[in-house]
Amino acid sequence: MILLSNIQDGTAELVTNSESVEKTLSIIELISSGGVAGQVIIALLFILLIAVIYIYFERLFAIKAASNVDSNFMNQIKDHVSNGKIDSAQMLCAQVNTPVSRLINKGITRIGKPLEDINTAIENAGRLELYGLEKNVSVLATISSIAPMIGFLGTVIGMILSIFEIANSGGQIDIKQLSDGLYTAMTTTVAGLIVGIVAYTAYNHLVVRTDKVVYQMESNSLEFLDHLNEPI
Repeated sequence: MILLSNIQDGTAELVTNSESVEKTLSIIELISSGGVAGQVIIALLFILLIAVIYIYFERLFAIKAASNVDSNFMNQIKDHVSNGKIDSAQMLCAQVNTPVSRLINKGITRIGKPLEDINTAIENAGRLELYGLEKNVSVLATISSIAPMIGFLGTVIGMILSIFEIANSGGQIDIKQLSDGLYTAMTTTVAGLIVGIVAYTAYNHLVVRTDKVVYQMESNSLEFLDHLNEPI
């Protein structure tokens, strides 16, 4: 009898462990448990996440390429300008083809005019370069704001579904139907926050990298203007 009791206890423990394993929920099952409304919102947030990843890496590589300037570039430019080799200086700028070289090239084309005119031309070119560097970066800021709001919309929809089930249960609440609304509420909230955090982090990182390129452009432009202003 003792042996039989031990066997029964062991069997019961195995059944309990089996049930606990069966109750584990994968991410796909969690999303599918949220119902149609939850799945639609999750799909929308997933599309936004793909957009965030694409914009981030596209801009990151573009900004990285824009910041690659040879440390000897300005020395070569100043040598060409000092020796009157304007064509060689322009050719060097065309070969380098970065925001910094394009700004310097704009200044070179204005050599012979008042220094204020050269400075204005470089500033106008700098605004265009900055616009190119910041292309689509504002989209990340927008997504970082709207993604949590979309998730919150799913939360509200899920709560409405749960309240609707409670109101129409006739005093007998169906936990299964009630859980669908709760799954919708929770999964969309989490997904919205994740997308928002990723987008916000990506946006701030790109802003920092862009600021470094802007500083580089300003530094080299001032160096070029100072060289033109040096007494001959």
